[in-house]
Amino acid sequence: MSTQEDPIPFDRSLNARPGEFQVVSPTIRRLIANNGGPYTFTGTCTYVVGSGTVAVIDPGPDDRFHLDTLLKAVAGETVSHILVTHTHRDHSPGAARLKAATGALVVGCRPYGPARPRSGFDIQSSDAAHDLAYQPDRVLADGEEVRVGDIALQAVATPGHAANHLAFALPREQALFSGDNVMAWSTTVVAPPDGSMRDYMASLEVLRHRSDVVYWPGHGGPVREPQRFVRALARHRRHREGAILARIEAGDTLVETLVGRLYADLVPALKGAAALSVLAHLQDLVERGIVNTQGPPTLKSHYAPVHPRPSFLVDGGVEVG
Repeated sequence: MSTQEDPIPFDRSLNARPGEFQVVSPTIRRLIANNGGPYTFTGTCTYVVGSGTVAVIDPGPDDRFHLDTLLKAVAGETVSHILVTHTHRDHSPGAARLKAATGALVVGCRPYGPARPRSGFDIQSSDAAHDLAYQPDRVLADGEEVRVGDIALQAVATPGHAANHLAFALPREQALFSGDNVMAWSTTVVAPPDGSMRDYMASLEVLRHRSDVVYWPGHGGPVREPQRFVRALARHRRHREGAILARIEAGDTLVETLVGRLYADLVPALKGAAALSVLAHLQDLVERGIVNTQGPPTLKSHYAPVHPRPSFLVDGGVEVG
């Protein structure tokens, strides 16, 4: 749902169905889980990297059919590592079953844990989005490398969509497994308290300066010309931030009101995500001293502009995600 002022070159032409195992590059195979929906597109993308000795990236939800299909596809090969980008329940729960079946090491993001103050939030609802049982054998730091046969995979810290989000670079193909931080089919949901707009914008800046030629995301097809795509995402977020500020200057004080003004044509099923994305912007604006509120910024807080406004604005901006 990009705006006319700041179009994003979305690509929703994925030529694969759930349960279909595809070779997508000389080193990468992909299997899509059958968990499609408004936030997951056609389903979670699970990637197999290498041949003979392989790594599995994001084994997906705890779904027996998805796991069985994956195991049949790699029969006769050794799964040495299971890499996890983040602990949302559509990405990491399958790791436990896959490890039990293969003996592979689970490596990647750290376990879920609150990274920001959570007062004023429905903590049970926030925690429910995450796989609380995820326990890696090894947490990867930014820049740390995993060897899978003769292939190297490198962790790239990309918090924002989730506080523990990692991407994984495949230098052999100048490729990046971008998880949910950058996807060709849609903008990314940044949902407080675990999601952070400031972190997300900083991660986009990190990606913008990399030299990858293709991204393989957690949902949907590949992102071609990724630097151009990332620049468009950042511009879109700044545009959305400006629209939020304009509405607050006009007297709108509540997240609910802002969502009604800025997302008038949004389907009801996505209104909750839109509210959280607006809140992520407001949290960032409050931290930067541009917007004011009493107490911690929440969905029910009242917001007002700070005057005089600081003379600089740092990256910000959103859609539903």
